[in-house]
Amino acid sequence: MVLAQLGGSISRALAQMSNATVIDEKVLGECLNEISRALLQSDVQFKMVRDMQTNIRKIVNLETLAAGTNKRRIIQQAVFTELCNMLDPGKPAFTPKKGKPSVVMFVGLQGSGKTTTCTKYAYYHQRKGFKPSLVCADTFRAGAFDQLKQNATKAKIPFYGSYMESDPVKIAVEGLERFRKDNSDLIIIDTSGRHKQEAALFEEMRQVAEATKPDLVIFVMDGSIGQAAFDQAQAFKQSASVGAVIITKLDGHAKGGGALSAVAATKSPVIFIGTGEHIDEFEIFDVKPFVSRLLGMGDLSGLMDKIQDVMPADQQPELLAKLAEGTFTLRLLYDQFQNLLKMGPIGQVFSMLPGFSSELMPKGHEKEGQAKIKRYMTIMDSMTAAELDSTNPKLMTESRIIRIARGSGRQIRDVMDMLEEYKRLAKMWSKMKGLKMPKNGKMSDLSQNLNIQQMTKALPPQVLKQMGGMGGLQALMKQMGGKDMSKMLGGMGLGGD
Repeated sequence: MVLAQLGGSISRALAQMSNATVIDEKVLGECLNEISRALLQSDVQFKMVRDMQTNIRKIVNLETLAAGTNKRRIIQQAVFTELCNMLDPGKPAFTPKKGKPSVVMFVGLQGSGKTTTCTKYAYYHQRKGFKPSLVCADTFRAGAFDQLKQNATKAKIPFYGSYMESDPVKIAVEGLERFRKDNSDLIIIDTSGRHKQEAALFEEMRQVAEATKPDLVIFVMDGSIGQAAFDQAQAFKQSASVGAVIITKLDGHAKGGGALSAVAATKSPVIFIGTGEHIDEFEIFDVKPFVSRLLGMGDLSGLMDKIQDVMPADQQPELLAKLAEGTFTLRLLYDQFQNLLKMGPIGQVFSMLPGFSSELMPKGHEKEGQAKIKRYMTIMDSMTAAELDSTNPKLMTESRIIRIARGSGRQIRDVMDMLEEYKRLAKMWSKMKGLKMPKNGKMSDLSQNLNIQQMTKALPPQVLKQMGGMGGLQALMKQMGGKDMSKMLGGMGLGGD
């Protein structure tokens, strides 16, 4: 069971409880049993599941709740809190600071995706303005340096390694000295792995760590290993002073729960999770947003970080002006599709939107969605400037549609589908017409002019329903300070009826 399926199972259990006419002990028990079954099937340890059930029952004492109390909300909040507690070790990991030299050492078993993860970690920080570098101190696995060299070259990150030297300690020290001279502020050392835990592996890790004195040791754990994760994580923590964990391979059939619960049990914070093979399929791990997304509640703060990364501030005033006019052209749709593709894997982006549960964006269908967006953009590439900038639907005559289909190499049906999608989004966009724009032209200040009624009209009905209707939306706006939701609508043009 992948994590998306786990979240879907828990969400369904909560939804079934919410649909019950009366919330009593029987309904609560059925809900908790369904959640426990989903967690156990996802390889979460039995003791942790049992403790979670006990804690929820302590919080939710139906007999002592006053009349008129919203029992559904109390139960949902209790489940959310306990899932967060399960994944939160209670202490933060070391965080590199830009401009201040930091050394980070990666450890883990062979096959866990350690070398690829080193590059992802470096690439993530490079996009944040760091000057990272990679050192291959893995002399055990044939081809390790070639792999790191290929990854680093593709990501345009400086690297160091040797085909001749067999001493990993010497390579690590030489690489460290070189990149310190180059003023690298994040030096990442990739160490050897083994097929199993053995004394030689831990001794080598100890020697490299002693010579390089890393600020942080990161344990890379394969998310598919299930219950075996507990012993593995504990052994590495004791031998290598692990300060943080990155979990890989959560994109396939990995159950994931075993790795997550094992990491929580050993009190080593998860800092990132790998969700695919590509360099940008790498997410920062923050417990509350992660659980929120797991339950289909979204992660708007994470979404805003992505939007800020892809949308320059000088583009915001023009976009806000079009939002106020309620004018949504095909060219504007094209621009928003470009922004969306820059944010990374589409499945990650949609999981950050409240209400977009695994049912609305099923695991395994993300590539189809991304391909559809690219197909639509190809079709728009065959349109004239007048067609892209027009707001008159009658302009798209049959002859124009045939010409566009031929020019883009697509079927007429594909062009029609794209135009229907455009009409749907244009209808949503038009509901924001008349919105008073902030004087400074910044999206961050749009929230002061955006009211609940406009939000209710703009959001798709199924999204609003999953957010808990008007009450849920008000609670979310209050929690996010109103800013994130408004920026989401202005920055992406997502939604529809």
